[in-house]
Amino acid sequence: MNAEIKNLEPKEVWKNFADLNAVPRASKKEERVIQFMVDFGQSLQLETFVDKVGNVLIKKPATPGMEHRKTIVMQSHLDMVHQKNNDTVFDFEMQGIDMFIDGDWVKANGTTLGADNGLGVATIMAILASKDIEHPAIEALFTIDEETGMTGAMGLEGGLLKGEILLNLDTEDDDEIGVGCAGGIDITATKSYTPQQAEKSASAYKISVKGLQGGHSGMDIHKGFGNANKLMNRILFALNQWIAISEIDGGGLRNAIPRESNALIVTTQAEVVEEKFYGIAKEILDEYQPIETGLEIELEECPVPQTCAPQTDQNILLNVIYTIHNGVFRMSPDIADLVETSNNVARVVVKDGTIKILCLTRSSVASGKQDLVNTITSGFELGGFHVELSGEYPGWKPNPNSPILKVLKNVYVDLFEEQPNVLACHAGLECGILGQNYPELDMISFGPTIKGAHSPDERASISSTQKYWRFVLEILKNIPVKD
Repeated sequence: MNAEIKNLEPKEVWKNFADLNAVPRASKKEERVIQFMVDFGQSLQLETFVDKVGNVLIKKPATPGMEHRKTIVMQSHLDMVHQKNNDTVFDFEMQGIDMFIDGDWVKANGTTLGADNGLGVATIMAILASKDIEHPAIEALFTIDEETGMTGAMGLEGGLLKGEILLNLDTEDDDEIGVGCAGGIDITATKSYTPQQAEKSASAYKISVKGLQGGHSGMDIHKGFGNANKLMNRILFALNQWIAISEIDGGGLRNAIPRESNALIVTTQAEVVEEKFYGIAKEILDEYQPIETGLEIELEECPVPQTCAPQTDQNILLNVIYTIHNGVFRMSPDIADLVETSNNVARVVVKDGTIKILCLTRSSVASGKQDLVNTITSGFELGGFHVELSGEYPGWKPNPNSPILKVLKNVYVDLFEEQPNVLACHAGLECGILGQNYPELDMISFGPTIKGAHSPDERASISSTQKYWRFVLEILKNIPVKD
């Protein structure tokens, strides 16, 4: 089916995307895709360089007549989020993404598609390989590990780039032009407990929460989607006095809204637990039915496990998770409909004497981010958890007087006869980090329409990619002349 993808228009983009998607490229495991990009650059006999952290830089001279234009940096990240449906058998370490066409959409079979940011990478590859596309001098920057820490952008040294304009191809609506983004920080809370023996005469059940939409924990955080970790905690809280928790395994990556959670519980009052379970499950299903039509909450009897958490530790765990804020914390007072500060309770693991909870806190305002971090950290520490903060990255402050913004707005209006939406987003883009070492870069972000990023429902619009490609080609023709 991937051969069919290569015949989509624009072929030069979709062919590169299909080739890229044949290469496993999980965050922090980008060795194969780095080599793929090096081989690509060298096959074109272009100057190709890998920096000390693994970012790939490929340089291409201006086409004839464009030498007097400013050098541009075209930038996308190589890694992709690896998420799959619970019933999908797929090895991200060994298999390429299995894609198919569904109307106007390119999708993947039960996994993330990798259009975020693979379509941006494929676009830059198409420009680098072209022989008839007008463009100024290009520095193509392919960063690593954007999805789980932005360590590629953080590790990029000052002085490597000579370009004056940065085109970041990592926005997910084709009518939007990004001029700012949120910063973020990872919160990791851990706590130990001494497991106790489960009563052999007790009954045991597996509780499953699944079928939620999930999505991007920045771009989709305001949509009211269910968080599987918070919903599971609500269920366990309702059953608390009649159960002992043996295990919890919920969520996945920090930047993905949790779609699934499983818990293993033990009880000596099976009838009461079943009655209470179906009562709270109905309440949740009724509440979320308008937006989470695929939500399933199931109870299945299973063998009794060997150990459980003590009641005291269980009480603390459930109270703490209930306390930790999830979702939008504050909307921006300056920009309409922009989430300013949020938190995603991304991962909850309880097993073998250890509790581990992962969060990702975002904000476009540094003081607002710190305020929410203090709020969350206080809740964890009151419960006796050890808290570590890591992976902090800055936001990108909008510049309404940006020269490249003016170029993109004019080109968009000329091509499509309507005004684009110029906005900041609540996702973390690499622009904020790159701007630290290259403060003079005039930065902008745009891209084709991609829905459901960071979830197995991820899909890329074919018609939007065609529109976006026209936009890219016209932008390249209109890069300002050098000062």
